[in-house]
Amino acid sequence: MRDAVIVDIMRTATGKGKVGGAWSATHPADLLGATLADLLQRTGIDPATVEDVIGGTVSQAGQQSMNITRTAVLAAGLPAHVPATTVDRQCGSSQQAAAFAAQGVLAGAYDVVIACGVESMSRVPMFSPTLGQDPWGVKLADRYPDGLVSQGISAELIAARWKLDRSDLDAYSARSHQRAARAAADGGFDREIVGAVRVDETVRPSTTEDGLAGLRSSFYDEALAARFPEIGWHITPGNSSPLSDGASAALIMEADVAARAGLTPLARFHSAVAVGDDPLLMLTGVIPATSKVLARSGLTMQDLDAYEVNEAFAPVPLIWQQEFNADPERLNPRGGAIALGHPLGASGLRLMSTLVHHLHATSGRYGLQTMCEGGGMANATIIERL
Repeated sequence: MRDAVIVDIMRTATGKGKVGGAWSATHPADLLGATLADLLQRTGIDPATVEDVIGGTVSQAGQQSMNITRTAVLAAGLPAHVPATTVDRQCGSSQQAAAFAAQGVLAGAYDVVIACGVESMSRVPMFSPTLGQDPWGVKLADRYPDGLVSQGISAELIAARWKLDRSDLDAYSARSHQRAARAAADGGFDREIVGAVRVDETVRPSTTEDGLAGLRSSFYDEALAARFPEIGWHITPGNSSPLSDGASAALIMEADVAARAGLTPLARFHSAVAVGDDPLLMLTGVIPATSKVLARSGLTMQDLDAYEVNEAFAPVPLIWQQEFNADPERLNPRGGAIALGHPLGASGLRLMSTLVHHLHATSGRYGLQTMCEGGGMANATIIERL
């Protein structure tokens, strides 16, 4: 019986995804390359033994085109014989990269593999690949004649359907910043952050619900207001994840191979799934993904010591919490993307890194992470601390 384990996992600090942000002067291939080099240096693994590198990036255009993971592998100094590929499952791209890597180990295709991700939203703005293009085609329009909507409108729709008001969203968002700031002050991110920048610049320790209450709606549109009269227009920059830059990486190995190399893994992959859901609501996939991964794992919510639910928008973790009657103290205990940022292609492994290191700090055993994704998809993964 083969087992896929995480030998080490790390990320960069999150930079603001705009000119002047911590990583805005750094090419994304160099940012990911430096993170891969840090992973190799810290684990001491022979780079020549790496059999593949699977990376996640969402906006695969401009400086993030031409299989950026391969470019980063070469930039990091790995031997030329080490291959690489770049995958796109929208916001869950690097979580999917980790799942593909683990599946390869379990299937016997790999003994040593790296999963990683990068996104530079300052240098390759979101939606860059679609500029001047129609990404949908005729048949999708035939299937959804009223049209799909942006993720911001989807967030408004689910807030309305689950009866979340503005104060619910802002209180949750302020808590995200407070938890992230507390974790940082306590050294909670010291082990997971690598690179020249050591502090997530998206965290605002002074954030309060009252302060967020003064922000205006980000997505109000007169035509959409007529189409969706139930929307309360509660989504603002304060209860959404900010544009961000960052990279992340994990060394994943077969357990016996890691043991023979004298390496002590941090965690093992227990279960992983991907699902599709309603592309109009779009952000609700975390609910069926969680149900499916729990059924596959044989575990219950009570078995989980922590859960990371990506905070693309505040309604997402809140509706997830409602549906599973989840313990709010275990939900994103070190803050989430509203505070820590959402560098799209890197976010899946950012969540996993935070989850792994939190479980070690608290002696927890099982952790779950799930992410909503463009097009109405979601990934869910359960890891077990070792």
